[in-house]
Amino acid sequence: MQSRRRSAQPVSLYQRLNEEAQRLGKGAKGSQPGIERERIIRKARQAETTSQMSEWLRPSHAPASPKEKGEKPMTAART
Repeated sequence: MQSRRRSAQPVSLYQRLNEEAQRLGKGAKGSQPGIERERIIRKARQAETTSQMSEWLRPSHAPASPKEKGEKPMTAART
């Protein structure tokens, strides 16, 4: 049986999802109204919601998140 290769992520899931939401939000601001823009906004909201859920599920003994350190979470563009 092969063993899985595991590597530590240099950036937390919370941070990666917030960066993705921010990137998608900027992309939505630059696009014209329509179906594609709505898809981008939906993906940004999903990334933000998933980030929040990952924080709720994080064990209490895990390292503090940027949110707990006083940093504000990134939010997606909303129309």
